[in-house]
Parts: sequence; structure tokens; C-alpha cells
Amino acid sequence: MKIGDKAPELLGKDEEGREVRLSDFKGKKLVLYFYPKDMTSGCTSEACSFRDHHDELAQAGYAVVGVSVDDAQKHQKFKEKHSLNFPLIADVDKQLVEQFGVWQEKSMYGRKYMGTVRTTFVIDENGLIEQIIGPKQIKTKIHAEQVLGGQGK
Repeated sequence: MKIGDKAPELLGKDEEGREVRLSDFKGKKLVLYFYPKDMTSGCTSEACSFRDHHDELAQAGYAVVGVSVDDAQKHQKFKEKHSLNFPLIADVDKQLVEQFGVWQEKSMYGRKYMGTVRTTFVIDENGLIEQIIGPKQIKTKIHAEQVLGGQGK
């Protein structure tokens, strides 16, 4: 996916098993952020940044949805533990991460593996990708502020 591409209508299922569709956010910009794993420090900081700036994001016309390949049960625990106030898509079949091109080979301590590359897509009111904030630009502790400030363009 690149800037100007149309985002898919069906995004996946959230932690409650409900379908999340692009049309659910009609009239809003959607911050669709992909993150590697629930309950890790960077991912928790990022989620809490979106939680803490929920009101400012809503006033600016944004809705937020997080996506990882963790299952719904793990997402529920993550949401409860950190009082997250937005849906988390459980992309266990890796359909969305692959569609958006964020499922890539990673390397840690010389070991190569496949995983989600932290990336945020801002989708406009017409369902088009307006902005992509890549892993080198994302600062997890202030990521919501980056979105609000239009950084990463």
C-alpha cells in the first residue's frame, strides 16, 4: 500500500470478534497503526499515547485502530490492562499485515524471522491512504502527537 491507494473495506475482526470495516469510520480520518506485539514496552507506549490523546484525536476528526497478529484473547488482556479506548484487530491469519506490506523479514541478535514492522497509515475520509509513518519516524511514546502534528509526511 502506498499514498493514494484505496484501503480495503474489511479490515478484520477486533478483540470482541466484531468485524471492523472502513465504512465504520465514515467522515473521519482513520489512524490504522500496525505494531509487533501486545504487552511489550514499545507497543505499550505507543498504545498508551493513542489512549492518552484520544480526545484530541477525536476533536481533530481521527479514529484509531491498532493491528497486530496477536489473537483476540491477548488483545482483550492488553486493552484491559492499559484501559485502551479503541479497537485492536487480531490479524492472526496475517491477511491485513501482508496486504499493507508490513509483514517483513526482521533481524534480532543475528537471527532472522518474519514479523510486523511498526508502521502507521492515516486514511482519509474517502478511504484513501493520505500518509504513511514508517518505523524510523515513529516515536512510540509520542506517536499520537506525531499524528496530530502531521509529522512523518
